[in-house]
Amino acid sequence: MLNNKPRTLSEDPKLTNQRILITGGAGFIGSNLIEYFLKNNKVVCLDNLSTGFYKNIAEFIENPKFTFKEGDIRNLETCRLAVKDCDYVFHEAALGSVPRSIKDPIATNASNIDGFLNMLVAARDENVKRFIYAASSSTYGDSMELPKVEHNIGRPLSPYAVTKYLNELYAHVFTQLYGLETVGLRYFNVFGKRQSSEGAYAAVIPLWVKTLLSHERPVIHGDGNYSRDFTYIENVIQANELAAFIPWQIFLDQLKNYSTELRLEKASDQIFNVAFGGNTTLIELFNALRDNLAKYDPAVSKIEPIYGPYRDGDIPHSLASINKAIKILNYKPVVNAKKGFEKVANWYFENY
Repeated sequence: MLNNKPRTLSEDPKLTNQRILITGGAGFIGSNLIEYFLKNNKVVCLDNLSTGFYKNIAEFIENPKFTFKEGDIRNLETCRLAVKDCDYVFHEAALGSVPRSIKDPIATNASNIDGFLNMLVAARDENVKRFIYAASSSTYGDSMELPKVEHNIGRPLSPYAVTKYLNELYAHVFTQLYGLETVGLRYFNVFGKRQSSEGAYAAVIPLWVKTLLSHERPVIHGDGNYSRDFTYIENVIQANELAAFIPWQIFLDQLKNYSTELRLEKASDQIFNVAFGGNTTLIELFNALRDNLAKYDPAVSKIEPIYGPYRDGDIPHSLASINKAIKILNYKPVVNAKKGFEKVANWYFENY
């Protein structure tokens, strides 16, 4: 059974008076983390603006507690300069998208493997308190098990998935060899404000919202019955703070007991699913976005989707078990997909 000894944590832990580096801070998740952590901390943003946007951080530029460093994680010296004097690193920088990785695996590898290793080395040498990084549900690959549990993965289905799995292996090695505290958060289809609809590899929600508001028909790849564990950004922010805040020894004690419960006595990697723990089919997603946007633009209600071919590298279904994060991190996701779709429809309508 899980250790029931009293926690030394408050019910609502907060990082305060720390210097935090957020890589990929001009991106969707990174900019939301900046907005949150800047309330109580100094924040450094490192971004090369290749997939992130200056507009996402423009409102923070005049804040004396905020520093923007334009640079590329593929350059080790850039990483060293960015992490200097920082207490925590939240590593969100990556070249995302399964289709993009299939088209250009070399670029994906350079950012997601070389860049990740550079950040680990820089964080190790700066002796940061903890390195929290964006892992991915793509790591589950061809595993058909539902819900997805952290200790049981399949074979990767794309170059992107390979890179995210190798990130976990590298982080584990740096913890074991150098004592760098690392925590990987396997994100499941995160969505929310500032998620970009621009470019050929835009995520499905902002892309469909943009298409609907343009009174055009979105394309559903497949028959619409593939499903995802769509996770609202507020839940992701909570998980990141908890992953940074919980004292390492309590972390390890709780993990040890949890692992024994699962007959995983040798488990040592600090990996957690970050999701809501429910799934939505693509046709359900389309209907939810259309219905919510129709509240602001009635013409949207008449739009029907186009069904196209399945995409290479896509997994049929994604549903997370979040029991490990609940028990060890005290993770308590509060925004379900339905509420998140309402929130995001409102934000996109007001900001498009």
